[in-house]
Amino acid sequence: MLKSLQIFGFLALLQAVASQQIWDIWQTTWNREMLFTYFQPTPDPINFVTPGPIGSADIVIDDSSVYQTVYGFGASLTDSSAGLLNNLKAQNSGSYWQLMDYLFNATDAANSAGFSYIRVPLGASDFSANTYSYDDVSGDTPLYDFNINAAPSSVFSVLQDILSINDMARIHILPWSPPGWMKSGGTMNGGSLDIQYISIMANYLLKSVQGFSNKGIPIYAISIQNEPENSDSTYPSCSMPVATEAQIGLALRTLLNDNGFSAVKIIGYEHNWVDAANYPVQLMQQAESAFDGVSFHCYQGTVNEQASFTSQYPNKEVYFTECSGSLGSDWWSDIKWYMDNLFIGSISYGSSSGLMWNLALDGNGQPLLPGTDSCGGGCRGVVQINSDGTWSVNQEFYSMAQASKAILPRDAGGPWGQRIGVSVGGSLDWALVVGAYKTGRVSSSDWNRYSIVVLNWDDSASTSWNPQPVTATIEFRGMQATYTFPVGVTTLWWYAPN
Repeated sequence: MLKSLQIFGFLALLQAVASQQIWDIWQTTWNREMLFTYFQPTPDPINFVTPGPIGSADIVIDDSSVYQTVYGFGASLTDSSAGLLNNLKAQNSGSYWQLMDYLFNATDAANSAGFSYIRVPLGASDFSANTYSYDDVSGDTPLYDFNINAAPSSVFSVLQDILSINDMARIHILPWSPPGWMKSGGTMNGGSLDIQYISIMANYLLKSVQGFSNKGIPIYAISIQNEPENSDSTYPSCSMPVATEAQIGLALRTLLNDNGFSAVKIIGYEHNWVDAANYPVQLMQQAESAFDGVSFHCYQGTVNEQASFTSQYPNKEVYFTECSGSLGSDWWSDIKWYMDNLFIGSISYGSSSGLMWNLALDGNGQPLLPGTDSCGGGCRGVVQINSDGTWSVNQEFYSMAQASKAILPRDAGGPWGQRIGVSVGGSLDWALVVGAYKTGRVSSSDWNRYSIVVLNWDDSASTSWNPQPVTATIEFRGMQATYTFPVGVTTLWWYAPN
């Protein structure tokens, strides 16, 4: 009897291992023949089998090494983005809802990106029609005149529409500047906060959380100041020393906790990789209890500098929250850079999100704040919305969509994907950049989903153009699958027991 049970157990294990199969593939290729296109391998699924020789590249999955949860990809809903989207809704409602579904529907197997992390400026940014805060009454230290409706109504209506499609979307709010009267120069454009207003600014941020909440928009996270090492006299910005941000953070943490918002995270820094070893580290040294983590932008430095922070504060969260596309740049070159540095790269250095800057702009990178010197050469939105009621998605969309598919919950109400260990070997190990993820299930009897996002950038672009598909083996729990990755980005997955 014992022997037969052992044989049965062995056969069950064998069946479980042998039945791991790749059925689902999403792909974007350099030549645009595939544009975030779903397909199934034909004529049969790709099976994991007893290992043979490795391919030109060998992707080794280590699911015993489990890292951070990834909460998704997205962009900032600036006033300009919200206005364009709202105009599209008025002009062509069907087209608007088609676009919104394509961007935000996070239902498993939907033909959509499932973007699920949205950043929203509090008050004006360099993509607003005019400069304003939520309280522009000089000297109003009790904030009696605080008014969340100083923002265009389209900001809130578009957010409500997003949440109606994807109720898992996380909303992260932050100011580009305090109200001008709180600042040394009396203007929102450049300068710094007068430190006598530290507690007032903390209350201003609390009121912002309450204002969004009262409109049915729950806040996931708030930051104290966008790009605190940037002061630009042509648009809302504010230089904020570490000590000031730390003090506001400590005061705000107490206010949030005392007013029913203890679950709202406070995320510090919100600036470039280049200073990762300094400002965010010092912020933790001064106010670690207030801040859940920090966030990074791409405009100076390199992605590996995130490790300067995570190595010192491994238990703090990291988010990647801003990078902008530039008008006129090369579509495929951008996708390579985005995957290598942001949507595989930043995640591999610990980020729990990957965001671009404007969610939507027109084809000229407008509308910009009048008079700003921001976005020299023009910023490109994730989506382009045209005056005739049509829209198109840009390379930023395809890059993030490929990454997003790998980490979305498999089940309604289920867990988000977690990064797991992966390495690439073989003679063409340099040709593939790979991120690997595990998504758990609601029922313990259901198999986990294991996903990989693979950039093949073997195109010889630096010498003579020669795109080469790469035949790779995928090693998982002692079994092996084989797939030939075209030059482009491929997301695929399989299921296996926990």
